[in-house]
Amino acid sequence: MATKIKSVWYCTSCGNESPKWMGRCPACGEWNTMVEEPKAPKGAGGGVGSRGGAAASRSRAFLDASDARPTRLREIDLSRDNRFSVGIEELDRVLGGGLVEGSMVLIGGEPGIGKSTLSLQIPLCCKNLRTLYVSGEESPKQIKLRADRLGGGDEDCFILSETVLENILDQAREIQPALLIVDSIQTIYSEVLDSSAGSVSQVRECASALLRYAKESGTPVILIGHITKDGTIAGPKVLEHIVDVVLQFEGDTKGAYRILRSIKNRFGSTDELAVFEMTGSGLREVRNPSEILIPMHQDDLSGIAIAAMMDGTRPFLIEIQALVSTAAYGTPQRSATGFDGRRLNMLLAVLEKRAGFKLAAKDVFLNIAGGLRVSDPACDLAIVASILSSNFDLYISPKVCFAAEVGLSGEIRPVSQVERRIAEAEKLGFEEIYISSFNKETSFSKKTSIRVTPVSDIAALCRRLFQ
Repeated sequence: MATKIKSVWYCTSCGNESPKWMGRCPACGEWNTMVEEPKAPKGAGGGVGSRGGAAASRSRAFLDASDARPTRLREIDLSRDNRFSVGIEELDRVLGGGLVEGSMVLIGGEPGIGKSTLSLQIPLCCKNLRTLYVSGEESPKQIKLRADRLGGGDEDCFILSETVLENILDQAREIQPALLIVDSIQTIYSEVLDSSAGSVSQVRECASALLRYAKESGTPVILIGHITKDGTIAGPKVLEHIVDVVLQFEGDTKGAYRILRSIKNRFGSTDELAVFEMTGSGLREVRNPSEILIPMHQDDLSGIAIAAMMDGTRPFLIEIQALVSTAAYGTPQRSATGFDGRRLNMLLAVLEKRAGFKLAAKDVFLNIAGGLRVSDPACDLAIVASILSSNFDLYISPKVCFAAEVGLSGEIRPVSQVERRIAEAEKLGFEEIYISSFNKETSFSKKTSIRVTPVSDIAALCRRLFQ
């Protein structure tokens, strides 16, 4: 008599298991995240439901039992440097100084944004790095074509087109690579489980097995992950908890520039980010992003202002573009690209209520040049300046930049790390920077070639800019 296959419901957000469907996950509170997967009854070999049997099978199939013993904290040896460079300076900085032996790194991002390109550039840039590149989506010929486009092959880079986890681990033990790359984790499945590749149980168990391999062999593992339509990494949330480092690619796939941001890092800071430019020969490092994000137009154009912002610990100078025009229809339009639309509405309300500028009957369009998305409050003053510049049709000198937050009462509020913003503006040749008058003078009191102009409210800003 055939064994009856039962079903179990998993939450794709947190991995919580339930015997029946629920509209809202009781563990994480997310709605409509429960998916159904087959579950074999207890006693069936290799079934998901037989937790003890499945665990024993995984122990036999993946790696032998470890002989680990507790170690006193003071006896742990840190003298040996267990990091190594991947040959890409910007990536090394985001990782915290290089790739750590035995670590597992997850890279996510939109389709076509450069995840596979970056992962293949690592063995090509880091010579004599014995690498096993596993692809469940592409054939070896496709990978070879990409490698030729990126600058040639490497004798120490092995290509494996495989989706079965057990076969991947067998080849890894045989080759003994210094780096294992898996593209992507959603295409890998284990024969121990009955569910299909990409399911909650498969992603969780395959990631756990690869993590165990990384820790016991000391081989770093890089996983490529898909993302959902909401921009989060696909699969259970436990996937991000399992790995040591989570890197997220951001940017418009139609544009040239990409930002690689550290979301989680057990070996370094999560405030670091790297900027790349997608070219015909792969991703090119952009070591000074401010030089490519500042004005590329004539000097006497209204509605343009430069903001000195911080993203993590890295200062940027970006161009803010605003267009204010009379509304052609009854309801004025409010549109923001690369900036929070609700905060734009707040700033417009402050201009109308506190500063007396009548913008209720006008269309306002805002754009952050370069395809970036910003959230630093220090951009507020530059946004207000660009809106006023477009409204008055008076241009702002391209040698002037702004770094301050605007409050609901119309006051200009101070921002953190103002001295780094001033230093970046000075390095790029700006002549004047507007900041809050509430900033402590000790933070920028040293002599600089750039003129620091404190302002207290929007009225004082207008008198300075458009007098």
